Amino acid sequence: MIPSIHQNPLLRGIYIAYVALFFIYLAAPLLVVAAFAFNDSLFPSLPWNGFTLDWFFNPTEPRLGLFHETPILKSIGISLLVAFWVTVLAVTVGTSSAFLFEREDFPFKNVLYLLMLMPLVVPGIILGISILVLSSNVANFVEELTGYDIEPLRPGLTLVILGQFSFIATISTLVISARLKKFDITLEEAALNLGATRWSAVWTITIPYLAPAMVGAGIVAFLMSFENFNTTLMLSGSDAPLTITMFDRLKEGSTPVLNAVSLLLMLASSVLALISIMMQRERKE
Repeated sequence: MIPSIHQNPLLRGIYIAYVALFFIYLAAPLLVVAAFAFNDSLFPSLPWNGFTLDWFFNPTEPRLGLFHETPILKSIGISLLVAFWVTVLAVTVGTSSAFLFEREDFPFKNVLYLLMLMPLVVPGIILGISILVLSSNVANFVEELTGYDIEPLRPGLTLVILGQFSFIATISTLVISARLKKFDITLEEAALNLGATRWSAVWTITIPYLAPAMVGAGIVAFLMSFENFNTTLMLSGSDAPLTITMFDRLKEGSTPVLNAVSLLLMLASSVLALISIMMQRERKE
């Protein structure tokens, strides 16, 4: 709605109510989960029995807290490890792909670009199954041929990293490409005229310009990897990331500890989002 144009009070009221309900719809589930992480009850439901920090710090059963839940802490560590490597790979390949599609001209460029976008339109569960089938067939073929079992092609952390990377790298490419499109190529040309090599010109001029987009792409990649479920479910082995561990726990029923985990994930995501916004602002200034 444009403030300078006269508005019908009824329509304005409906618009404000719609916006308010929309944000309540988004925030209410998160607030409920956060509140029940502090409820002094063995079950994450009403009535409210008082405030407690047991679901974070209590060391004994039946109120074993999050920071004493060894399986959950282990799964968080696994998710952090997976997300780290997915982020490194996605940003590295995404930056290279951005230069490839924005700076180079070669046969079948558009076809390759469409192929790069394909993982985004394929459901995660289908992507995971496809990767699992392909990797298992390759591993079985090599094992039958040579007797050697290629362990990274079996369900496990390596396959989880590769599976998540297959579609998260596409998102990183799109984010970094959008920034690269706005870059003034004459700055690189000026550096080349002054005696810089192509690599030094890119490293000292273009990469710092792309840094905010690279950080943003890295944060998005990290969060998408950490919360990914569908693809990870098909590819994980005995070392399960957090999403799979929480899914297994939910089969037995929700517990306040899972609410505590969810609250920490919300806080961590908010911090990473704020870091990305602050870096964007600093770069603009």
